[in-house]
Amino acid sequence: MIIRQYKNKDCDIVSKLFYETVHSVNAKDYTVEQLSVWANNADSLKIRHNDLLNQNTLIAEMNGVIIGFGSIDKSGCLDLLFVHKDYQKQGVATALCNELEKDLSIIKTYSSITAKPFFERRGYVVVKAQEVERLGVKLNNYEMQKKNAT
Repeated sequence: MIIRQYKNKDCDIVSKLFYETVHSVNAKDYTVEQLSVWANNADSLKIRHNDLLNQNTLIAEMNGVIIGFGSIDKSGCLDLLFVHKDYQKQGVATALCNELEKDLSIIKTYSSITAKPFFERRGYVVVKAQEVERLGVKLNNYEMQKKNAT
C-alpha cells in the first residue's frame, strides 16, 4: 500500500468509493433514508472537490487501485476518512490517519456511529454526541478530539 497526495484525476473514483462505503459499511448503523441523504448518488462527493484540493487529502493505493482516502484541514479537523468496503480492517484507515495527524497537537473529527470505535482506539475522546440534519433527515454522530504527544 502506498499513501500519496490527492490529484484532480482522483475525484471520480473517490466520489464512487465514498458512496459505496457509506451505503455498505455504514448500513449497519444508519437507515436507508439516512444513507441516502449522506451520500445521495455516486457523484455526491464531487461537489466537495475544491475542499479535497485545499485540504491535506491523501489517497491509499494498492496495486494502482484507490482503496481509501482521508482529508484534514489546516485547523486540524479530520474531515473525511473512508476505506473501500473490500479493504476494511486491513490497516488502511490507520495508515491514512498516521500521516494526516502528523505534526498536529490537537485533532478534531465528526465521527459516524460506525467509525467511533476506530477513533476511540486511536485515542480520540467524545466531546459531544450530536444530531445533524441533512435534507430534513436527522443523523447521529460524535464530535471527537485527540491530543497528540508533542
